[in-house]
Amino acid sequence: MNENERDARERICRLGAQFAARGLAPGTSGNISVRIERGWLMTPTNASLGALEPASLSVLDAAGMHVDGNAPTKEHVLHRAVYAARADCGAVVHLHSTHAVGYACLEGLDPGDVFPPMTPYAIMRLGRVALVPYARPGDSRLAAFVAEAAHEHHALLLANHGPVVAGTTLDSAAAAIEELEESAKLYFLMQGHRVRHLTQAQVSELRAAFVS
Repeated sequence: MNENERDARERICRLGAQFAARGLAPGTSGNISVRIERGWLMTPTNASLGALEPASLSVLDAAGMHVDGNAPTKEHVLHRAVYAARADCGAVVHLHSTHAVGYACLEGLDPGDVFPPMTPYAIMRLGRVALVPYARPGDSRLAAFVAEAAHEHHALLLANHGPVVAGTTLDSAAAAIEELEESAKLYFLMQGHRVRHLTQAQVSELRAAFVS
C-alpha cells in the first residue's frame, strides 16, 4: 500500500465521522469512495460512517470488482457508474441526509435542474442537479440511470432515495453534497414565505464565472 492510498483511507474515515456527527448519515446509510492507483477505495457494507476503520475499507479494481478489504456496499454500482461516466472524477459521495431525501420525494421536480435558484453557492458548487428516476437500491437499472445523468451533471438526486455527488477531489465532493443538503433544507424552511429567487441573468452570470 503506497502513501497516497494510506492518506485516502484516513481521509475517508475522517469525512465519514464528520458526516455522522452532523447527522447527515443516519444508521449505516451513506457511502464514500475515492479513486486510487489500483482502482478505488470504498466504505464497506453495513458500516456506520461514524465508525469506519482505514484497514477494513473495500478495494475495487478499475472494473469495479472487489479485490481487497471488507465487502463493499451494494451501492458500489452507483459509484462505478459515475467513475465510468466522468473521467475527471476523483471521489463520489452518496448520503441519505434527511432534507435531501425529503426533497427527493417531492412531485413535480424538474429532472434536469431540481432546485429553484435561491443562493449563488448552490449554483456555483452544484451546477444543475439532475433527478434520477427511481429504481430499488442495488438494481442495475439505477446504475444505468445514474450513468446517463452523470455525463452532464456531477450532482444527482436519486428519486425517493438521496443525493450522489462526484468531485475531482474528496473535499470538493463533500462540499458539494453538503451544499445540496443545505439547499433542500432551505427549500423546506422557506415554505409559506415569499421567496426572492435569483434572476435568470444572475444565474447565467454565476454559471459563466464558476460552473465548467
